[in-house]
Amino acid sequence: MSNALAVASVVVKELYRRKDFYVLFVLTAVITLLMGSLNFFNDDKIVRYLKEICLLLIWISALVIAVGTSARQIPSERENRTVFPLLAKPITRGQLIAGKFLGCWLACGLALIVFYLFFGVINVSREHQLPMASYFQALWLHWWMLGVVVAMALLGSVVFAAPSSNATICLLVILGILLLGRHLNKVAVQLSEPMSTVVYVVYFAVPHLELFDVRDLVVHNWDPINWLVCGGATLYAAVYAALLLFVTWIIFRRQALA
Repeated sequence: MSNALAVASVVVKELYRRKDFYVLFVLTAVITLLMGSLNFFNDDKIVRYLKEICLLLIWISALVIAVGTSARQIPSERENRTVFPLLAKPITRGQLIAGKFLGCWLACGLALIVFYLFFGVINVSREHQLPMASYFQALWLHWWMLGVVVAMALLGSVVFAAPSSNATICLLVILGILLLGRHLNKVAVQLSEPMSTVVYVVYFAVPHLELFDVRDLVVHNWDPINWLVCGGATLYAAVYAALLLFVTWIIFRRQALA
């Protein structure tokens, strides 16, 4: 475990040495501040609309950070040929995968904390209230959703040759799941066999990332969801992330590094 944590610490430091996070944070901050400066905050509907846009920007930025960071981990080690001294430490391939996952996931968590803290400060300055439990659940479930995304991008990094193609495919798959995943069962009902069965299999096989989207709790200042439901969603994400990482390890251990 110490080897995996050592790799994870390097990944976290790498993210904050790059400009990706800072560019996305500054862009989100500027847009949020511009919208927050508008004199519309006395209207509840306008307030909610602006909060929804800001949270959407946070989701987009977090997805870009998670996929972009994870997609380049294994390919960059191969390209720079640093994977050989890493595995000679000795660090097993499984520990390398685990360390890369933990590093990317923790880095995403730190980025999310910064984003949500900034959004919370702006929101408090305008609405003078902060439903802490709802904010915590939104942040918590968002972070676990990103755990599945990171595992998915790491799997793509050992399947696809280029980080750019991996990132593009992962983002398309993730957007497809978020936008269409919940409707696949309805589509399956309208199809004839064997396509109906195929769509049903896809519906039950893919991780339903839309389940972790609880932005409405923050947008509408609703009470938090049942904590048992929140715990079930956490377990759901953990199982999918573990399965994706296991498949990544199976593929990676059989690949030649040269």
